[in-house]
Amino acid sequence: MQPGVLRKAFTNEQGLVQFLQGKGASPKVIASIVSRYPRAITRSIEHLAQRWELWRIIFKADAEIVSIVDRSPESFFRSSDNGNLEKNIAFLISLGLNTKDLHRLLTTAPRTFSNSLELNKQMVEFLEDICAELGGKNPEQFPKEVISRNLYILIRSTKRVKTNIKILRTTLELKDSELLALLQGPGAEILDLSSDYLKKNFKNIQQKMISVGCKKADIKKLIISYPMILYIGLNTLNSKLDCLLRGGITIKQILEKPKVLDYSTQNITDRLEELQRVGYDFQKNGINILDSSRKRFDAKIEKLSTSADN
Repeated sequence: MQPGVLRKAFTNEQGLVQFLQGKGASPKVIASIVSRYPRAITRSIEHLAQRWELWRIIFKADAEIVSIVDRSPESFFRSSDNGNLEKNIAFLISLGLNTKDLHRLLTTAPRTFSNSLELNKQMVEFLEDICAELGGKNPEQFPKEVISRNLYILIRSTKRVKTNIKILRTTLELKDSELLALLQGPGAEILDLSSDYLKKNFKNIQQKMISVGCKKADIKKLIISYPMILYIGLNTLNSKLDCLLRGGITIKQILEKPKVLDYSTQNITDRLEELQRVGYDFQKNGINILDSSRKRFDAKIEKLSTSADN
């Protein structure tokens, strides 16, 4: 039981049950919500109805909301301030974020909507200033581009994001225009990382890539084209690279197609074994096949197996 619930003079368990049943929630789902987030029973019917209507601005159907509340009761019941929620929704829409973006935000980073409006405005103004400082032509558009790519940005501090931008600039020795292009593209996706983790991973990547014959310029190109590599932990990255190199793939090919590192070590190992079995030549045919969907990969293996048998 959450301590605050015991101190509440008003609880509305029966009203909550009836309200959620009216929206299509099963008794099992309701029991699960209340057991995981008891504070839910302190909300009045008026509050619940108003909050539901605000969520319906973002979600098309009650069933979608029931599904989200079941998965994360806190996202719906954590804040009791409907006025703040309404202001945040209006503010985020004013940035140009569409319903799909808001849907992703509310399901992935719901705390964005219980932040004070001032806190969200602070991050948006900070991002506009960064864009203007780097010579961007459209600072008002920049926050939308960053938020669409990084749903966690509004629940991080401006201090963390500022430090991460500085790390990217200094470690990669980027000009203003290069840094802006990176932040407007996939670089936005790593801005929410812990600054220590970012620094540590950059150092690890540098050491590993130099050990397999890469130059400084190669490392810069790799991170600019595939910033998500900075998300990958040291041991995981090492095992993926070692696995690819043992499988007959060159470091040059990995630098040209770094998205192969998206896959798990197990997935890479399995695919390499299957390709080896059918005599696939990476030097002749390239490594695009490793980055294909399961369906396309299986179809290619089947085709290669047939031609090998004939």
